[in-house]
Amino acid sequence: MRELILGGARSGKSRLAERLASESGLAVTYIATSQALDGEMNTRIQHHRERRPAHWGLIEEPLELARVLREQAAAERCLLVDCLTLWLTNLLLLDDPARLQTEREALLDALVELPGRLILVSNETGLGVVPLGELTRRYVDEAGWLHQALAGRCERVVFTVAGLPMLLKGDAL
Repeated sequence: MRELILGGARSGKSRLAERLASESGLAVTYIATSQALDGEMNTRIQHHRERRPAHWGLIEEPLELARVLREQAAAERCLLVDCLTLWLTNLLLLDDPARLQTEREALLDALVELPGRLILVSNETGLGVVPLGELTRRYVDEAGWLHQALAGRCERVVFTVAGLPMLLKGDAL
């Protein structure tokens, strides 16, 4: 089962993903894509760590997501990736413009063959004003294209608003 959970900042998407992972009855491995590059991000990371059960596995991988998913996926395991837009940002900020395309294709290819349960969390950024600046417009475009491709490959897609899940595709929660 592959699930995509989308929502804005502080929409409840991570809480929903963590609840679904806990309720899965499977061993859970949390795959964090963020990097503590400043104090504010460090605080956010710490908040997420404190909220997660201590018995969950943790892998921090900011770039090679497909590789980690292939290494960790198993029939008796739930992988929770939080979040794809941070992963996308990490790739956009590299000096290698081809790396994003390579990693994106690797992720999309890996999804169809992974055993077990996979929960992907990502920020929906395309609902507001088109941002100024080439990099921010590219980010919004790339996130939108990634979400469309993932939604096509996932059995369930959920959009969260104000802590409330709205089912877009698949079985009810």
